[in-house]
Amino acid sequence: MITRSVSRYLEKKGDYEVNIDFDEASVAWKANKKSTGNGSYKYICEHKNKLGRKCRKDPIPCWNFCSKHI
Repeated sequence: MITRSVSRYLEKKGDYEVNIDFDEASVAWKANKKSTGNGSYKYICEHKNKLGRKCRKDPIPCWNFCSKHI
């Protein structure tokens, strides 16, 4: 049975196109992490050198950079 509140919801509900690239989303999520094995990840320092490579050291807690790049 459709009640009034449900019918109002159905009237307002619009059709949205959902187009998510999960491979791209996964790569973006892993961009500032390194795998520690077993499906676990750890954050890494966000500093980039001249070649665009990231420092792979552990960041200081509550910071995005290691002690060398603060």
